[in-house]
Amino acid sequence: MTIDRQIVDSIERAGIDLVCSVPCNLLGAVMQLLDAGRVRHVPVTREEEGVGIAAGAALAGRRTLLLMQNSGLGNCVNALASLTGLYELPLFLLMSHRGGERERILAQKPMGQAAPRVLDALGIPYDVIATLNDCMRLEEALRATYAESRMRAAFLQPELWSCSA
Repeated sequence: MTIDRQIVDSIERAGIDLVCSVPCNLLGAVMQLLDAGRVRHVPVTREEEGVGIAAGAALAGRRTLLLMQNSGLGNCVNALASLTGLYELPLFLLMSHRGGERERILAQKPMGQAAPRVLDALGIPYDVIATLNDCMRLEEALRATYAESRMRAAFLQPELWSCSA
């Protein structure tokens, strides 16, 4: 099973019924699987647009997830803090984590290093998913988002795709 399939299976088993996504090369296959699956997938052009759609859906009782690169976290900080956070709406942020030691694109590094601290500053707990075994925690974290009615996040490390079967 590929890592992409494992991610989508976790999303489906956790009862997520709406995923907003911003284009990302690493997450492209996940998005294709979502399009073919039973979860409603809404591609958006900017991260804060996804936060707004997810907030409205959460108010209607939907379980939502925003799929994006960690570099997009900076684009939606205000929406996360003043909308989703202020009104205590559950939302899961699932992010490919760019900007690590092996990153070839220099522009990815600043936000790659800052993203965990941004989540800390917003009070959003997060997991780092770096191995196939770590993927088991993803479904638990997704379920906790809705059990606790709060925001949570996970960083998907690039090496996940190199160890995928």
